Parts: sequence; C-alpha cells; structure tokens
Amino acid sequence: MYDQHIIYPGSVENIEGGWRLGARLPYYRGQILSAVEDVALTVDGVKVPREAVRFTVRGKTRTLDELETTYDERWEFGEVAEISVLQPGGLSAGAHQVTAAVQLRISYLPWSPVTSCTVSATIAG
Repeated sequence: MYDQHIIYPGSVENIEGGWRLGARLPYYRGQILSAVEDVALTVDGVKVPREAVRFTVRGKTRTLDELETTYDERWEFGEVAEISVLQPGGLSAGAHQVTAAVQLRISYLPWSPVTSCTVSATIAG
C-alpha cells in the first residue's frame, strides 16, 4: 500500500560501525513491534545478514529477534524508524541500489505480507 514510501528520502548513509536508513511503516495503522516479522535489506542484489540489522524507534535499539517479544512498543504510521546495519566501513563510496522489504503480521490476514521499496543512494567518497 505504502511501499514506495518505506525508505525515507535521502536517509541512506554511513555511520560509525556500519550504515543506516530511515524506514516508514508500509501499513495504514501503527503496529506493535512484535508484529514486525522482518526487515530484510539488500544492497546491490546482496542480502544483508539478519543478524547484522538493528531496529531503532524512539531511542530504543533492538535486534530483529528482539522485536518478536516486544509487546509494549509500537511503530506508528508515518514514524521514521532507524534501520542500521553492523558493517565495518559501511557502504563503499558511490552509487548503490538499496532495497528494504518489511514483513508484517496483520491480525485479519491469513498470511504475512511483504512490502518492499528500492532506492538509488549515493555514498560520498
């Protein structure tokens, strides 16, 4: 539904110890964090290991596995979460195709939909 809006414009950047992007919920209602099944990232066709991904909302950072048991926090519609990747040196300088695929558990659906967004991002050298 809101797939083209998942990756916040201009948010892909290197940080100390890796890189990050801003992500918005691709669903018209807020979601409890335990209903976020996955946030899969791909850079230039290469999948980022799930263990390297961190999810931060309102100043609290969690692994994707920790989200599974986070019942007291939500990701609200329109809120930008920080998705960071532990990758020494971050992304190399130059252009990259970055894809974020968010899988949510929606209470009234018999499957967990996956919604994805791909952007071109340039990392300064």
